[in-house]
Amino acid sequence: MKTKLLIATLAAALTAASVFLIVAPAQAAVGLRITNGRLVEANGTPFIMRGTSHAHVWYQSQTSSFANIKSLGANTVRVVLSGGRWTPVNGVNDVRNVVSLCKTNRLICVLENHDTTGYGEQQNEWTLDRAVDYWISVQAALTGEENYVLINIGNEPYGNNNPSGWTQATINAIGRMRTAGFDHTLVVDAPNWGQDWQFIMRDNAPAVFNSDVDRNTLFSVHMYGVFNTAQEVIDYLQSFQTRGLPLIVGEFGHNHSDGDPDEDTIMAQTVQRNIGYLGWSWSGNSGGVEYLDQVTNFNVNQLTSWGQRLFNGANGIRATSRQATIYGNQPSPSVSPTRSPTPSPSTSPSNPGGRTCTATYTKTGQWQGGFQGEVRVTAGSSAITGWRVTWTWANGQSITQYWGANVSGAVTATNLSYNGSLGAGQSTTWGFLGSWNNSVNNNPTPTCVAS
Repeated sequence: MKTKLLIATLAAALTAASVFLIVAPAQAAVGLRITNGRLVEANGTPFIMRGTSHAHVWYQSQTSSFANIKSLGANTVRVVLSGGRWTPVNGVNDVRNVVSLCKTNRLICVLENHDTTGYGEQQNEWTLDRAVDYWISVQAALTGEENYVLINIGNEPYGNNNPSGWTQATINAIGRMRTAGFDHTLVVDAPNWGQDWQFIMRDNAPAVFNSDVDRNTLFSVHMYGVFNTAQEVIDYLQSFQTRGLPLIVGEFGHNHSDGDPDEDTIMAQTVQRNIGYLGWSWSGNSGGVEYLDQVTNFNVNQLTSWGQRLFNGANGIRATSRQATIYGNQPSPSVSPTRSPTPSPSTSPSNPGGRTCTATYTKTGQWQGGFQGEVRVTAGSSAITGWRVTWTWANGQSITQYWGANVSGAVTATNLSYNGSLGAGQSTTWGFLGSWNNSVNNNPTPTCVAS
């Protein structure tokens, strides 16, 4: 059982820890990086993670999960990898494919080594030092991907036995990663099975952060039964923000074998404080925690109650996620519903200068007050170098988020740099989230103009 310290102890330790000095970076990191206690993109835009974890190592055939996670509004996916504690092993080619799947679906990729889980309490668990060996073995798949990939060195790297060893082991792991040439943002999980109920990570975070020559380390706490009251959640988040230390909630759920997490406060407080969160997990849970599946049998159309809460509920992913700017611009999320129809497929050709294209758009999901659409643009009998899709909604509905296109007005969408050139008969897709009041069922006809 995971014992929790009193709130008074938390406050006292926080006061003591606040005297540590966080110094400026010794050198600038490339790609995603930590600036003034926040994760930002290379162009300086803050990036706030909103997503989930996918147990890729055990379900490597479920590659459609990346697109499905994106389709529900996520901007990040945390991917479970293994170097040998579990089989099959994730080698260079598989890691390269995972990164490609993330990029294709416009997701920021948090790659984590799961072999370290519960070190000191389970059989065959790995040390953080051995996890670094794994990352070096797959480094060829990661070099140059600093804009898209964060490396979560080891999942829950200490259990409850000797968690004080976490601090030096983490410092050593960060140092080895930098010496090996990794310039990525490094994510470090807390001990105590990620929940840090003894506050080892919280109290030693300044020393760990300052040990990184790049000052590009992001701390990750996992919030399950230890965080079953609002005050515990608030105090822990506040302890990092007070000291200007970067933090994400790297895992959390709506229930757990060790207690009932306060997921409402976790989500509300992270949104209020601009802190990232990643739910656990997409699908495939076993061992008595199947209730943590967000969809049933990897089917995006079968959201569980936990999946509905995480993606569609108050402070959920749909309402608060913003796509990374590395993938193109996207408007701020909106949670205010307006009138909108249920779209259905349609086509409309055009023929400027002999080059043509058609557009179809399909409703791929709906929920109270909103829906998701996908638009497929297909070149005609000749290659095209760009496209523009337009339509008008007459019933007040609107797009609240989009990806894969530049969108303006009601509605004009144009290609991005990477998906405008299509060979004869080739297609590309872009998608959006819309708001509506469920009372209308009209579908305008998109018009596609090629260039």
